[in-house]
Amino acid sequence: MSLSSIILRQSLTRLHRSASAGVIGRSLLFTPSSSSSSSSSSSSSSSHVYRYCNTTATTTTTSRSIPLNYEQIITKPRDISSSITSSTTQPPLVDCNLVSGSTYDEAYNSYKWTIPTHFNIGVDVCDKHLKDKRDQSAIVYEDEHANALKDYDIQQGDRVGVLLSQGIETALSHVTAFRMGAISIPLFTLFGPEGLLFRLSNSEASCVLTDYQNLPKILSIKQHLSKHLKKIVVFGPPPSIPIEHDDLVHSDKFEPVNTKADDPALIIFTSGTTGNPKGCLHAHRVLLGHLPGVQFPQNLFPQRDKKLMFYTPADWAWIGGLIDVLLPSLFYGVTVLAHRAVKFDAVKIGDLMLRHGVTTCFLPPTALKMMRQTAAMPHVQMVSVGSGGESLGDQLLAWGRSTFNVTINEFYGQTEANLLVGNCSVLMPVKNGSMGRPIPGHKVAIIDETGKPVPTGTVGNIAVLTPDPVVFLRYWGNEAATRSKYIGNWLVTGDLGKCDEDGYIWYIGRDDDIINSSGYRIGPCEIENCLLGHPAVAMCGVVGVPDEVRGEVVKAYIVLSATTKPSPQLKSEIQEFVKKNLAAYEYPRLIEFVEALPMTTTGKIIRKDLRLLHQQSLVN
Repeated sequence: MSLSSIILRQSLTRLHRSASAGVIGRSLLFTPSSSSSSSSSSSSSSSHVYRYCNTTATTTTTSRSIPLNYEQIITKPRDISSSITSSTTQPPLVDCNLVSGSTYDEAYNSYKWTIPTHFNIGVDVCDKHLKDKRDQSAIVYEDEHANALKDYDIQQGDRVGVLLSQGIETALSHVTAFRMGAISIPLFTLFGPEGLLFRLSNSEASCVLTDYQNLPKILSIKQHLSKHLKKIVVFGPPPSIPIEHDDLVHSDKFEPVNTKADDPALIIFTSGTTGNPKGCLHAHRVLLGHLPGVQFPQNLFPQRDKKLMFYTPADWAWIGGLIDVLLPSLFYGVTVLAHRAVKFDAVKIGDLMLRHGVTTCFLPPTALKMMRQTAAMPHVQMVSVGSGGESLGDQLLAWGRSTFNVTINEFYGQTEANLLVGNCSVLMPVKNGSMGRPIPGHKVAIIDETGKPVPTGTVGNIAVLTPDPVVFLRYWGNEAATRSKYIGNWLVTGDLGKCDEDGYIWYIGRDDDIINSSGYRIGPCEIENCLLGHPAVAMCGVVGVPDEVRGEVVKAYIVLSATTKPSPQLKSEIQEFVKKNLAAYEYPRLIEFVEALPMTTTGKIIRKDLRLLHQQSLVN
């Protein structure tokens, strides 16, 4: 071993034999994403299919390293009966915190939280499933992994970075950290060295778990992390290193830390649309706090009368992938499809969903827009599809109904307090363009600067009343920013919205994205939704830019569809389209056609970069 790097060189056979689906359940299908069928192996030397049943592996062809593109089906037993609640008289925790009822009002008014005093995410998504006899050996590798990190002097409360894409190793790493009482830090593999350095330095991470594809980035910044970083753990041997399994031979007995529900478990960094990313420190209870917000927009997930498979293209480094999909699925024993791809391909994702029988999806708006633009996108029969991050608009919702045969349920939240508002088409009508109604368990309101709820139809701050189990503990190392998030007991999201007479909440925009033009306060999202209804517009972003007469005017940056060519006539046509369908004062007086929009890694438009583009154009 050199310096502080610890290279874990284990074969795929050992990894999957010991726990394979160990941590994550009774069976695992592991196949290259390029294969045409989940049950057939390719003749290519780099392709392979592994099948597991009761920890017995059969290898069709072998490979020494995990390919960049692959799929995994991760399952857990559905028959869950053990209780982990603090009281022996309570029902199993998996049967609590469920949204139920035949109407929205019935579901909202009857909902009650069950939050035990002691709760550990890793224990709950793993240990309680051991009563299924098919999984008796499933936890062996995970316990060895925990003991290995313990031997590397990783203690309760230490921060552990997880720089891995969707896959068994990612779930293994998070579950291990949770069981140890450490604080897991999901890290996106598309981050460059600078982005990783900021997050690892800010969180004072003691350990990083990664793979050989991402190791060079960590090594390039290692000298700047020497004050806190103790170990670098690397999964899987590169092709040039012989397969060994010498570094992870530890005891398979590990006693998980008996954490309280309010003990820290996760630091998830914001996407940084309005400044440097902030590390949101969440407690173990955050998983329980997410459950109604997962059930509601997924049409009362988990539907016990259906065989489900959950998938999202959102990386598990983000709150939408990790706590909206992976961890709730493991909590309920629902199958998860992991797909690691270098680039999002709408047709391949559609084929993937068909091939594996995906029933349940979280699809970010950007993914849906790209799917809609693809003529070859197949029709996929779904049980539910949820989406959040941006408003979808009439055209995209109509396309979703014809493509998936369900209404896409839009939902709303943020890293600090996720899944607060949403739609549930089986309980209530969906109003196109609305984020929905407050999710059962959460008290959400539109408030003014003093913390008082505003009248119906009035624009104000979207806020959630605390205490609430889904709300973060604090920003890591930034108490001033934490205090600024609150008005009294209300956590203020920083987003503006309004509530209609039926209780539906409508997103207006970020407080700093609102356009003030000729005395009107204009939200960019409504204009963007209107623009997307024009057949020439593929994607768009709207901002306010300075104007001597009006204060600000609306400017639209537009990516045209593949078959459309830009022209002054088209600009005028688009402007008239907005005037006719929205309002004369809201039409974009300035339009610029661009090849692409600046986006965050989670697919959100970076409007501050659009404003910067305008400033640069004035200088040039």
